[in-house]
Amino acid sequence: MADTKGARTSARLVESMLELIQTRGYSGTGLNTVVAHANAPKGSLYFHFPGGKEALGEKAVALAAERFRAMVTPGGTPGEVVRRVLDALARLLEEGDYQLGCPVSVVTLEMGAESDRLRAACADAFESWVAPLAALLTAHGRTQAEARSLATATVGMIEGAVIMSRAQRSVTPLRCAADTVVPLLDRP
Repeated sequence: MADTKGARTSARLVESMLELIQTRGYSGTGLNTVVAHANAPKGSLYFHFPGGKEALGEKAVALAAERFRAMVTPGGTPGEVVRRVLDALARLLEEGDYQLGCPVSVVTLEMGAESDRLRAACADAFESWVAPLAALLTAHGRTQAEARSLATATVGMIEGAVIMSRAQRSVTPLRCAADTVVPLLDRP
């Protein structure tokens, strides 16, 4: 995307929507709040996102997916990669005073039954996390079916551990997930 004033405004709107979903949820995030948070002209919202809140939410979910994928840095065994991700998530939770959650799970839980567009965006986000982990597991000797199953279960465990960590205001669930899944991922 070109670095134009319009592109920067659009990016600020998406970033603001993402941050607000993490702290207030999708349903609790109004468009006026997004515009104010992004310090953007109100007319720019519908110019950049003619589909309104759903279109903006879809872009925010895609941004969250991209950021999570970026946490999966190459190098090491599947277990080492997942441990780095879980450690990074634990730091994010602690540094954010347990106020930030996974926006993809939030949107899925709040809107998955009401908006096929948002449900599909969330499904794509989860798939973008499962697929590279499955590929890494396959590269480390697992069959494709086993790798896919294990990657799906791992992403599910991570999502659940983030939710529990927020509820308990403790990273213990993330640490327990790491202690459980890392040996399983690295088992021959």
